[in-house]
Amino acid sequence: MAGKLKVHVDQEKCQGHARCKSLAPELFNLDEFGNAHEIGDGSVPAGLEDKAWLAQSNCPEIAIEVVEE
Repeated sequence: MAGKLKVHVDQEKCQGHARCKSLAPELFNLDEFGNAHEIGDGSVPAGLEDKAWLAQSNCPEIAIEVVEE
């Protein structure tokens, strides 16, 4: 069985395209500037792993890191 996933948004890379928020609203919030942030500590709830990988692969700035714990 795979470990739990965590997502992290690199704030220096994020340009506010917000694709992660549209693809995985359960995992990302946008700040007042439109930049994405992981929700909470970035833990990905069971069943949302595919959305985490989808958000990562669709980020034009490659600002999303998905790590297995």
